[in-house]
Amino acid sequence: MKKIAVLVLFALIFINCSDDDGMETIIEQIETEENNPTNGSIFVMGNFVDGAHPTSGKASVNADKTVLSFSNFKTDNGPKLLVYLSTDVNSTEFVNLGDLKGISGDFTYSIPVNTDVAKYKIVNIWCVDFSVSFGTAELK
Repeated sequence: MKKIAVLVLFALIFINCSDDDGMETIIEQIETEENNPTNGSIFVMGNFVDGAHPTSGKASVNADKTVLSFSNFKTDNGPKLLVYLSTDVNSTEFVNLGDLKGISGDFTYSIPVNTDVAKYKIVNIWCVDFSVSFGTAELK
């Protein structure tokens, strides 16, 4: 796939050498598509809202329901932060997707097979030490 993208990129460069802004946009689109594990097919998504700490960004699940992606994500640092798919903001029932990979940026998490995303529709940044949600995103 990368070889095809490179060939297309070179062809576009030779065809349209005078439009540098357009070329930058095309390059950005190609890079985004190559780095996006959802391949443009999103099943559900939601925006993060503050919990105990300021939290922002987008959460999305791919059409295969196998990958949870964070984009433009940001929250505060804290002790032992985990990513849950939960039934509510208090994480009464949840699926643990593992440690939060970072407090700022774009991240992906594998969703276990047979996880009911319709049931576990809240993405929760959960602080284990204080039993509090830093922020949540409702997947719709």
